[in-house]
Amino acid sequence: MKSALILLAAAASVSAHSTWQDLWVGSTDKATECTRVVKDNNPIASVTSADMFCGRSPAAAASVCDVAAGTSLTVEMHAQPNARACKDPAIGGNHYGPVMVYMAKVADAKTAKSGSFFKVAEDGYSGTTASWGTEILNANCGKRSFTVPKSLASGNYLVRAEAIALHAGAGQPQPYVTCFQVNVTGGGSANPAGVSFPGAYKTNDALFSKAIYATDFKYVSPGPAVFSG
Repeated sequence: MKSALILLAAAASVSAHSTWQDLWVGSTDKATECTRVVKDNNPIASVTSADMFCGRSPAAAASVCDVAAGTSLTVEMHAQPNARACKDPAIGGNHYGPVMVYMAKVADAKTAKSGSFFKVAEDGYSGTTASWGTEILNANCGKRSFTVPKSLASGNYLVRAEAIALHAGAGQPQPYVTCFQVNVTGGGSANPAGVSFPGAYKTNDALFSKAIYATDFKYVSPGPAVFSG
């Protein structure tokens, strides 16, 4: 794949920009009912921007979706608002990069403006063809499912979905971030340590310091390890 990336890195177009839009609770499609919908499908300008918290000028959702600890949530990304067709890539234009999901316990998911985020899912890069998180996302119609850790304490949480496109080269990561408002029920007592956004990443982090099409590129996970519970 790397040889193809060398040829295609400069060809990525703005038409490939995308946005996290929809949430599934188990098999129930909640669409944008509990989504802090961001203002557009452009990437965040910098990993140190305040937009890294929950995306570009998001509007708080009116609802908080209940989810039982130990069950599945699915976040969904597509190129345009309300465009959910599987025939189109969730994020195209050779926007290769990892896909991650974080959670943060908050007092009120509708109003929270800060949180301590722990990672609950990650698809990075295993070094083989079609193994970038964004490629896996495209193969799954823009959906990334994960299990809410059974041990998590009950209460309100923000679920923070993130894809970081790395096609532009070293020092130029392009994050796409959106938050979803949920209420975890039937949980345990775990309150995992987390990180702040902005703050968790720096432009000179290992993942962002080497072009992904360089022959000596190695994937280094950004942020904390995944908490499995």
